[in-house]
Amino acid sequence: MRSEPESGLGGAPGTPGETAYVAAFLRFYRATIIEKCRALPVSEQRRPHLPSGWTPLELVWHLAYVERRWFVWGFLGEQVPEPWGDHVGDDPEGSWFVPAETSLDDVVAMLERVAARTEDVLLRHAAEEVAALGGRFAADPPDLRWICAHVLQEYARHAGHLDVVVELAGGPTGE
Repeated sequence: MRSEPESGLGGAPGTPGETAYVAAFLRFYRATIIEKCRALPVSEQRRPHLPSGWTPLELVWHLAYVERRWFVWGFLGEQVPEPWGDHVGDDPEGSWFVPAETSLDDVVAMLERVAARTEDVLLRHAAEEVAALGGRFAADPPDLRWICAHVLQEYARHAGHLDVVVELAGGPTGE
């Protein structure tokens, strides 16, 4: 597994701009999570390993939706189809759900499309810029810095969850 964020928009020490650092860390987390999920047989990707009941495939699907909810629907204020489509019945409090016909490759392709939008947002907007009204936010929208911190912590937390699940499923351990 990778041990540090890759470069690209930047990400190495001395990278100009706070959002370039965020972009690099998001690339690192995405790659790490995909790599961990791919390390499992398909049957283990779709099997819950913890009492909460989510599967590794559902976790990757969830993160694609999380990123889209915060950067596209949230920050840009764009309407998106099924913003809570990763949850049973589009219920934000419901369990995660991936349609049976959806493969890891399908989920990764969605995550890559969302990632491209996120990279564009982070390239074109300053961290202190406030999110648009009309998408996710009807009032008091956060700034991009807050959204970045929220999404980074979501990825970091779920990468740790996936570490445990991969180990329980007999997959590789370590970074």
